[in-house]
Amino acid sequence: MVQSKKAWFAVAALAAATTLTLAGCSGGGSGAGSTGSAAAAGSYASQDCASDATSATTLKVGTILPQTGTLAFLGPPEIAGVGLAVNDIVEAGDSACTFWTDSGDSTDMAVSSASADKLIDAKVSVAIGAASSSVSLNVVDKLAAAPIVEISPANTSAELSGKSPFYFRTAPPDTVQGSALGQLIVGDGHQNVAFLVFNDAYGTGLRDVIQKTVEDAGGTITYGGKGKGQEFPPGQTTFSSEVTAAIASKPDAIVIIAFDETKAIVPELVSQSWDMKTTYYTDGNTSDYSKVFDAGTLEGAKGTIPGANAADDFKKRMSDWHQSVEGSALSDYSYGAESYDATILAALAAKKGGATDPTTIQKNMAAVSGAQGGTPCATYKECVDALAGGGSIHYKGVSGVGPFNSMNDPSSAFIGIYQFDADNKPIWQSAVEGKS
Repeated sequence: MVQSKKAWFAVAALAAATTLTLAGCSGGGSGAGSTGSAAAAGSYASQDCASDATSATTLKVGTILPQTGTLAFLGPPEIAGVGLAVNDIVEAGDSACTFWTDSGDSTDMAVSSASADKLIDAKVSVAIGAASSSVSLNVVDKLAAAPIVEISPANTSAELSGKSPFYFRTAPPDTVQGSALGQLIVGDGHQNVAFLVFNDAYGTGLRDVIQKTVEDAGGTITYGGKGKGQEFPPGQTTFSSEVTAAIASKPDAIVIIAFDETKAIVPELVSQSWDMKTTYYTDGNTSDYSKVFDAGTLEGAKGTIPGANAADDFKKRMSDWHQSVEGSALSDYSYGAESYDATILAALAAKKGGATDPTTIQKNMAAVSGAQGGTPCATYKECVDALAGGGSIHYKGVSGVGPFNSMNDPSSAFIGIYQFDADNKPIWQSAVEGKS
């Protein structure tokens, strides 16, 4: 996504404990978008920042989300979540704008390093992202030193828990998803498990938790386990030897922890006659493969994605935003709700603190998430109204995560269980709630 030159939005006053005058934002689409504010249901605009907007004068929402690289498939729902949230803030009468940058992926850290510099130079209030834990580990110290609040909607690496006072996430750490997936595998009757996992902070961290859960239940890891040195590097494109070795270890289930590499791993498994119903996937690759693999390839396979199954009306609003601004409807909603909630929480923290600078937002993030109790509220406007009297609030967002704990992780979160259908699309089956 790129910045666009658009007409200015009117300045709005924040009715918090301290009244703020905020600078306006430009208001057209960053891709195929429309002009002006959302004039009708299903019609939205990208609230791109004016060239002179800074966190001193407006809620300037920066992003560091995947537009390129192996996680680019996660970009559209995450971008839509942020865009829709900013649109809702503007529609509620307050001023906010977006400044978009690309996170790339862990195969080329220069992309995220350059984007972090852009966010710092642009003086954003908050940076939503990254999607990849390794990318966040690459930029988190630089952003915190600025300082800029970073809120990831998708990071799960345990290495990031408590990493910085300026780092938060609306996705649970690997301990929650790994435990859920490990229990799912064992519950399906599998005792001998192989991993095809890339050597990445996300991959190995999640693998370690799944492995412990399986072993604690009496299972055995036959290939790809911790300390065996059988991980593959991110970005690898051929997997004949890894798949051969994994199958030779005689597992009854294979867990694939990878990103875009999955598109090369699956055909290799098929070519070696593995029963694809006994493969398991995680949030990095539980995706829509209807246009990638032959029909039925993944039918019956299962995967997990952190987050509650968002309501259909919310999914429609995200898709409508993406259609209006980017020119295409969404086919995947992974981490869209978490991206939306991350943006709303930042806005509410600014509202409560009476300023839009990063330090004010950081100081109030835990409070508006409900860490100190408060009046439950489910929308930005509802929460703003509750704050107007000077009280405490508990934002109960669309992703279903609990208040931030002392490590700036959500204290609780849902893990969705999905099963692939005949079109190779993951279909939500159920959800389990775990504690961080």
